[in-house]
Amino acid sequence: MFPTGLPSPNPPPPTQEARTVASDVNNDSSITSSKKRKINSSEKEDIDSISSSPKTTNSSSCSSTSHHIQKKLRFEDSVDFIGLDVKMAEESSSSASCSSNKTKTMFLTGGVVHHANGLTKTAGSATFSNSKPGAAKKLVIKNFKEKPKLPENYTHETWQKLKEAVEAIQNSTSIKYNLEELYQAVENLCSHKISAKLYKQLRVVCEDHIKAQINQFREYPFLHVTLFLKKIDKCWQDHCRQMIMIRSIFLFLDRTYVLQNSMLPSIWDMGLELFRFYIISDLKVQSKTIDGILLLIEKERSGETIDRSLLRSLLSMLSDLQIYQDSFEQRFLEETNRLYAAEGQRLMQEREVPEYLHHVHKRLEEEADRVITYLDQSTQKPLIATVEKQLLGEHLTATLQKGLNHLLDENRIQDLSLLYQLFSRVRGGVQYKTRKIIHCTIVINPEKDKTMVQELLDFKDKVDHIIDTCFMKNEKFVNAMKEAFETFINKRPNKPAELIAKHVDSKLRAGNKEATDEELEKMLDKIMIIFRFIYGKDVFEAFYKKDLAKRLLVGKSASVDAEKSMLSKLKHECGAAFTSKLEGMFKDMELSKDIMVQFKQYIQCQNIPGNIELTVNILTMGYWPTYIPMEVHLPAEMVRLQEIFKTFYLGKHSGRKLQWQSTLGHCVLKAEFKEGKKELQVSLFQTLVLLMFNEGEEFTLEEIKLATGIEDGELRRTLQSLACGKARVIHKVPKSKDVEDGDKFSCNDDFKHKLFRIKINQIQMKETVEEQASTTERVYQDRQYQIDAAIVRIMKMRKTLSHNLLVSEVYNQLKFPVKPADLKKRIESLIDRDYMERDKENPNQYNYVA
Repeated sequence: MFPTGLPSPNPPPPTQEARTVASDVNNDSSITSSKKRKINSSEKEDIDSISSSPKTTNSSSCSSTSHHIQKKLRFEDSVDFIGLDVKMAEESSSSASCSSNKTKTMFLTGGVVHHANGLTKTAGSATFSNSKPGAAKKLVIKNFKEKPKLPENYTHETWQKLKEAVEAIQNSTSIKYNLEELYQAVENLCSHKISAKLYKQLRVVCEDHIKAQINQFREYPFLHVTLFLKKIDKCWQDHCRQMIMIRSIFLFLDRTYVLQNSMLPSIWDMGLELFRFYIISDLKVQSKTIDGILLLIEKERSGETIDRSLLRSLLSMLSDLQIYQDSFEQRFLEETNRLYAAEGQRLMQEREVPEYLHHVHKRLEEEADRVITYLDQSTQKPLIATVEKQLLGEHLTATLQKGLNHLLDENRIQDLSLLYQLFSRVRGGVQYKTRKIIHCTIVINPEKDKTMVQELLDFKDKVDHIIDTCFMKNEKFVNAMKEAFETFINKRPNKPAELIAKHVDSKLRAGNKEATDEELEKMLDKIMIIFRFIYGKDVFEAFYKKDLAKRLLVGKSASVDAEKSMLSKLKHECGAAFTSKLEGMFKDMELSKDIMVQFKQYIQCQNIPGNIELTVNILTMGYWPTYIPMEVHLPAEMVRLQEIFKTFYLGKHSGRKLQWQSTLGHCVLKAEFKEGKKELQVSLFQTLVLLMFNEGEEFTLEEIKLATGIEDGELRRTLQSLACGKARVIHKVPKSKDVEDGDKFSCNDDFKHKLFRIKINQIQMKETVEEQASTTERVYQDRQYQIDAAIVRIMKMRKTLSHNLLVSEVYNQLKFPVKPADLKKRIESLIDRDYMERDKENPNQYNYVA
């Protein structure tokens, strides 16, 4: 029966050693190289035994003679180690002590050796003769005079044994002969140039057997698919085992004759060719086999359990037979494409995007597992590409439109990560998604103006987190995010810039009340990121400058360091030209502090009495926003202090002019309460109201308005800060948060506070529509000047330019958006003012007027 421990179905190719053996056999067809090496070894042992023959102890001459004999051995011809004649003569023997061993005759008797393969090998005789005393011994080795011949009928009888063994293997019966004996028989036939005939005979036997196998599939139309596939698989497995056994017997033929003839397939490949030609190439058998395999895969895809080992074996068979791609893979990919095309269309309508994405991920894992388990590795790339195309590539737009905004709004990190992983697998998927990923309606909705900036900051944080966590900081997504923010944040020109400036103002006013210095710094950094996206930076500058003036003059900024940090960030983003006026405002404040120190020293030196401590801000014309002048009734002592300051300042800086703008001043009052003395740091309007209580106990709103001359709205806010704030230095009757007509006010003698120096903040009036419009109008006016300057610069350099080229170059120079209609108006204005003119022959071309 068959021995156990068979090698793998696909045997390794013949080694280089096999090629060497084949060469040796070709050079000497009478005997094999293996036998030559075998007898060579044994012969060498005989020769060694001659040189080490028994010696008399303590006899140096005997040892010398033995050594001499060993050195005189020589080979006169090439050695044939199957049979040989050996003659050795003793040439000298001078020592009496060795006389007893002087003449010796040794025989290497080959005799007649019978082998199991039927060959008879005749060996010659070898004798050592004693010719003359003292003569040297010679070893003479002669070749056969004739090559040995195979016995009669040896070839026929040996083939019959081999054929019988092959048929026993094919029929799964026991082999009568020893496998080594069969191997030796093949070797003998090959050594006598019968290899070609032997190969042909073996092929015929194998072909006849495989031909007969097709008969068992005659009934295949009536077999169940699974039974049919198992029958094919068993036929294939039996064939592989049989060819392995047959090849092991004919290994010498495979490694010599077949290896030397490149046109002949190896014994294993011969078996594959025959199986492919007579079994699998049968159209009905092949069709039934491929249909069955595809049916099993379809069942597995639908959730059924199948015999995966059977599939693995059958697909391995197709691969070994080299028909995997042509007969199976093409149909398999077509079926896969058809299946997932229908599934993608159906599930996109039935399922939500997250559920659909998880299904696609599961499908991709399943197909990858099929490649590992039973499909050929070459199928992986086209298979996965097919699944990705039908389940992802065909539904990019639908997936993003249907569920992306939902995933972003709900911050579905895991689902977004999966979305990125899957779309990254599709060619163009990432690029497509980057154009669609950022969509925001915060800016275009006027109802969100109050919270626009904070919502933009939060949205930016969320998008950054998604890009970092879900999209692996993909550079394309980072750039897409920047482009998207720049697009949607400027859909309402100028408004985001204005609101960002106001948001900064609110944060700097609150300062450390809402956040630590470190948190405030981080918040300003985030605002600057949003600031980079806006086009109307000049609008931001105008509103920021106005708000900064209020914070500096009224002392509403909670952190000077934060103000300077913000200024430094703006300078880094926009350059020194953008912040020159803002830096000038800080310099004015620093200069004002120094001047006030000098003014206090001047008052002390002049021994000027007074209960009011006046603080004055020296502001550079043009740096600060213009306020509407307001005439108020100042106390005589305050007017006197103004004149003293004017004398002091002009005495130090001759040629300058002072223009008092009382609405921006603030004072320090010394007040006495039951608890003791306090210093009140208040605005000018607050000072005027508090000084009235030196003249009376109680006043109505109308009486205070008449005495001070303060505008009604400004007066109500001033009284509200004194009577309704945290530091309530006056009483209001009735008590309420707002100041109404008929309210009465009196001094709060019971006022208490833990601090000696108390700052009472003025309640800031919300920006009016008129003030906002005025600021915006100033920005537009400045833009007109910039547009005019840009046009004149370009025309002065070019002299002559067409309308389209002029417009293009102006757009490149301006840092804010301009409508074509507005640009055309500026060109017309410059033509009217004779800075440029239209060409007389071409109205669409302009000429510079020097």
